[in-house]
Amino acid sequence: MLTIYSDDHHLHHGRCELIDGQLMPCFEKPERADFIRERVLARQLGPIEPARDWGLAPIARVHDQGMLDFLQGAWARWAALGQEGDLLPYTWPTRTLRQQKPDSVHGQFGYYSFDAGVPITAGTWQAAYSSAQVALTAQHHIASGATSAFALCRPPGHHAAADLMGGYCYLNNAAIAAQAFLDQGYRRVAILDVDYHHGNGTQSIFYERSDVLFVSLHGDPAIEFPFFLGYADETGAGAGEGYNLNLPLPAGSDWPVWSAALKQGCQAIDDYQPEVLIVSLGVDTFELDPISRFKLTSPDYLKMGARIRALNLPTLFVMEGGYAVEAIGINAVNVLEGFEQR
Repeated sequence: MLTIYSDDHHLHHGRCELIDGQLMPCFEKPERADFIRERVLARQLGPIEPARDWGLAPIARVHDQGMLDFLQGAWARWAALGQEGDLLPYTWPTRTLRQQKPDSVHGQFGYYSFDAGVPITAGTWQAAYSSAQVALTAQHHIASGATSAFALCRPPGHHAAADLMGGYCYLNNAAIAAQAFLDQGYRRVAILDVDYHHGNGTQSIFYERSDVLFVSLHGDPAIEFPFFLGYADETGAGAGEGYNLNLPLPAGSDWPVWSAALKQGCQAIDDYQPEVLIVSLGVDTFELDPISRFKLTSPDYLKMGARIRALNLPTLFVMEGGYAVEAIGINAVNVLEGFEQR
């Protein structure tokens, strides 16, 4: 399987995040992608190629131009204030506040984010932009006839909505790839999100559309991030009614429980009859993940890949979460090897 990768991910390295009342080093860090790349090489999964630059246009097909302008220029504005630390949002236009974009960099960051898990550093824009290019390059290979490809994206993307950043995500790589398929003549795309956390951004982007089926297996949002989307009764709206399937699962879910939900999700994908499948590949379902509460083991990811392979669709894997860094390469590559039946 071909892997697409960019070293630009190293340009984004947030200093800290707020977890359980403490400022801690960010769980989303460069070593995540480094360990996966090392495992791809060690297992001789296939060639690793650099991303091509497809420009901003395919990103702007998914994301609000105002948010893109903010993200691209935020660090320069922050540095002009004499600041050197990470730029973090701290005020959001929540329920009783006016939904208006302020002039200040702090106010605009709150306007374009939904949590404080998106530190902006000097290299964040380039890293996020290149991560999207990784997804677009892998998408190009699928559109050119490849049956599978792995976009080793970092930062991840599935929490990013059209005009909102959050949950370590700035640009929605899977959604950008899906829209690229549609713009190139595909009529139906399915996205299967297997990350522990609900892909709220992907859901919101396609919620009123029938040309993308979104299926997500995740921790119950009543008790898990992102809390405010991911419930089973969210099935789409308007033209998208019936094209959104959320399968929330309780804490402690192991392979028998999780795989039963995967079977249900795969049946929905099979019924939809898409021309291509995008997998938002999060491996934070692992039993030792520090911020998640499922109980999948490393061998389970081989079985996951094999079940996805049974859909018999051209498949683009887009890397999302996974924070047990020492095992992330094993678990991510196990999915890909299970898919390839190696």
